[in-house]
Amino acid sequence: MEVRSIYKYARISPFKVREVTREIQGLPVSAALDVLAFTPKKAAFLINKTLKSAIANAENNASLKADSLVVKEAVVGEGPTFKRMMTRARGSGSRVLKRTSHIRIVLTDDVAIETRETKKAKRDQERKAGEGGEKPAAAKKGKKKAAKAAKK
Repeated sequence: MEVRSIYKYARISPFKVREVTREIQGLPVSAALDVLAFTPKKAAFLINKTLKSAIANAENNASLKADSLVVKEAVVGEGPTFKRMMTRARGSGSRVLKRTSHIRIVLTDDVAIETRETKKAKRDQERKAGEGGEKPAAAKKGKKKAAKAAKK
């Protein structure tokens, strides 16, 4: 079952928040909370707040255990941008864009836990299988020549 939580109109640029959300995506909730606790960024505090809200939603509304939850997706969208003016030289002014974000976190208990280490091991296994299954370049060239001769 999926549970979500949304933090709307967060006063931080989406670009800055996406950097932190990429780190917690696919992690179990306990590991994600640990990562956020030791990340020295404003975005980590805001995401932590949203993640805790999603956990509370799961426990109270869906009767799920926090231990079995995994961060399925952590998405950051752009909110409205406040346009402000800043005075510049010779009586002119320039525009200052104060960006906002919408942070959405979706938790699930259906997905098997797949950490970075397991993903890396899986990629290495696929790479090894690909190397062993390939045929030498000379054999490939021979096949191409044989195919061209068959066409003629």
